[in-house]
Amino acid sequence: MSLNLSRTVFYYQAEHRACDTLIIAALDRLTGQYPILGFLKLYHILRKEGHVWNHKRVYRVYKAMKLNIRRKKKRRLPERVKMPLSQPDHMNHSWSMDFMSDCLQDGIRFRTLNIIDDFNREALTIDIDTSIASGRIIRCLERIIEDSGKPKQIRVDNGPEFTSFIFQQWCKDNDIHIHYIQPGKPTQNAFIERFNGSYRREILNAYFFNSIDEVREITQSWLWHYNATRPHEALNNLTPFEFIEHKQNLNIFELST
Repeated sequence: MSLNLSRTVFYYQAEHRACDTLIIAALDRLTGQYPILGFLKLYHILRKEGHVWNHKRVYRVYKAMKLNIRRKKKRRLPERVKMPLSQPDHMNHSWSMDFMSDCLQDGIRFRTLNIIDDFNREALTIDIDTSIASGRIIRCLERIIEDSGKPKQIRVDNGPEFTSFIFQQWCKDNDIHIHYIQPGKPTQNAFIERFNGSYRREILNAYFFNSIDEVREITQSWLWHYNATRPHEALNNLTPFEFIEHKQNLNIFELST
């Protein structure tokens, strides 16, 4: 009985995968020499070296070695200088900013951008949305500056939104110094960290939110309470608004005498 098979099909024997060891060794050597090159560059280097392996075969080995998975590079940061955390002697000398996150009852996550004035711990704003990029930060700061004036410096951590070119350029154009704390040292931004703790305990952990609008509404009510009616031990049990009035009256008295 005839099977109508080609002679080449009948006599073909698959090459053993053990021969892939040569390809593995070659790829391992090249990736060590050229860690940033992709598959096509490496393949053409192999061809120039005289290897005649088919590109499909080399790519199969390339994937098996998990070289096709993009390696996340560690972000290099400029050296951050530690500066003493002291209370400014007037408004708009130094502001502090930080992000927080939580989720709604349906699991949708949202972020909050918290900004305070270090002088009287006044909460200037809490901006809330599912995503807050550098452009959103700038628009938020511009709204505050229009109402309250411009700060001399802003203290932040090393998050990507704060280290982005667009944010750094905006601060440079507006003559605002960015003070970056040292990585892994949140205590160097203690004013905003303490504020975050209060907001976490009294709002984010105290409520189940159904929508972003609900978070904003409850937060806005809490902000007024925080600034106008809640005493602060760091301000001799005055509210942020009362502390400003107290300082202004004290300055008037000193000038009159």
